Amino acid sequence: MANGIWESLARELGDAAEEHGRSVVTVLGRRHPASGVLWSADAVVTVNHALRRDEQVHVTLAPGKTVNAKVAGRDVTTDLAVLRLETPVEQKPATWAGTASLRVGELVMAIARTWRGNIVASSGVISGLMGPWRTWRGGELDQFIRPDLSFFSGFSGGALVSPRGILGITTAGLHRSPITIPTATVSRVATELLEKGSIERPHLGVAMQAVPLQESQRGKLNLKATEGLLIVHVESESPADKAGVLLGDILVELGGTATTSTEEVQHVLRSMKADTAIEASVIRGGTLHKVNITPVAKSSR
Repeated sequence: MANGIWESLARELGDAAEEHGRSVVTVLGRRHPASGVLWSADAVVTVNHALRRDEQVHVTLAPGKTVNAKVAGRDVTTDLAVLRLETPVEQKPATWAGTASLRVGELVMAIARTWRGNIVASSGVISGLMGPWRTWRGGELDQFIRPDLSFFSGFSGGALVSPRGILGITTAGLHRSPITIPTATVSRVATELLEKGSIERPHLGVAMQAVPLQESQRGKLNLKATEGLLIVHVESESPADKAGVLLGDILVELGGTATTSTEEVQHVLRSMKADTAIEASVIRGGTLHKVNITPVAKSSR
């Protein structure tokens, strides 16, 4: 009985590695190789940190089968990049799966390719999950997924696989331990990179730091928040500059949301489109001022 279960599991894992490995490639874009996943017949999604150059990138589909590619777009904030192949390939693009129902403890497999193009795999379980997660560069992943398995050299850019399909792209470039960029994020970012070459996000043009608000000041201005954001720099001709935001202003609200941290400002900006006016409340000279700012799109490349 036990041997039968073991044999069945071993066979299924081997079949999964073979099936999904057909859409995993080697990416040679800097000294050390990485992996990538076929997005379409002429595009590969991989990790940005694996690409030192934009041109003359080599993609190995299998041992002895290499095609040239160039970078179609990058997003440093999510560590994703898309390559455009010079020649379309016959391999079937990846079969992607959603991660909404993924649970801690589920068995998963990471699939990559070596610099020679051989398939390699490592299996383990999901050790950590949580909701939307903001990267240290300011990008947002739809979900934080941490698999507990061995990541060898070249695994960044490869696929994390479950019985449902490919769950996302593995990377060692966003966290102190390797994590997986979920399918929803890969799809959103790759689609925009192929269309525009970069990810454009609304931009105010200010530098801010959190400061405490005095209790007397909060009472006078009827503010509930205990902190605001001190404007320490305003870029010339930026949306904030054109709206009249001044050095020394304290931002306390943006679009009806209290702003006690730069993360909250970024969250508001991510939920809106560029070139759309938004009302901001700032403390200036002890009084509350309303200003309308129209953020512009800024590339994260």
